[in-house]
Amino acid sequence: MEFYILFALGAAAGGFINGLAGFGTALFTLGFFLQIMPPIQAVAIVLIMSVVSGVQGLWTVRYAMMEKPKRLARFLVPALFGIPLGIATLSILDPKILKLLIATLLIIYGGFFSLRKSLPKLERPTPIIDSIVGFAAGILGGAASLSGALPTMWCALRPWTKSEARAVFQPFNVTVLSLAAIMFAFKGFYTGETLVLVAASLPITILFAQLGIFIFKRLEDDQFRRLLIALMLVSGLILAVRELV
Repeated sequence: MEFYILFALGAAAGGFINGLAGFGTALFTLGFFLQIMPPIQAVAIVLIMSVVSGVQGLWTVRYAMMEKPKRLARFLVPALFGIPLGIATLSILDPKILKLLIATLLIIYGGFFSLRKSLPKLERPTPIIDSIVGFAAGILGGAASLSGALPTMWCALRPWTKSEARAVFQPFNVTVLSLAAIMFAFKGFYTGETLVLVAASLPITILFAQLGIFIFKRLEDDQFRRLLIALMLVSGLILAVRELV
């Protein structure tokens, strides 16, 4: 009974946070899944959950994606080159140390901007910085499965509407995580038992992702930016606790 309760809670939490904010499935799900299954199996399931719930979010911001495809490309294309570089650094870097560094950055970022009454609005175009952020995020995705942190942090500081911001980091995350899931499949991580758990998690994930999307549609643009920054702080704390404990 404990297995099924934790499994359902993890699937619900991951789906809801992805539907609401467009990222965070792994951070909010693995805390439950890692208590009841091996890490590789947990991550393999979460990858599929992230992609499925993310596709639902893509449909919500599809018009914003089509309006400015070049903006998304500035992040995504460099990331595709960064992913294999990140994978190559696995033999050099300690993923745990890297995750703790990212957790510290998320906590500082989220804590600082959560305390500010007004948020910065970086209005001028920054194509070079966008590409650097995308490339670095690709490296982090390959090295530590943390591809979404940098693009989400950067988008939260731009004066974009909630749909414009989400039209960048959500397809970015879906693409990177889809590639990761394909790599997991080639490595044989999707056993029969894992696929059964994937099938069991998806209805819960889809249902709660829709609930998150329902709330997302009712948020004002500034409310969404505040939400992203607050979730950065929470995500950093969760990541730090998980890695330390």
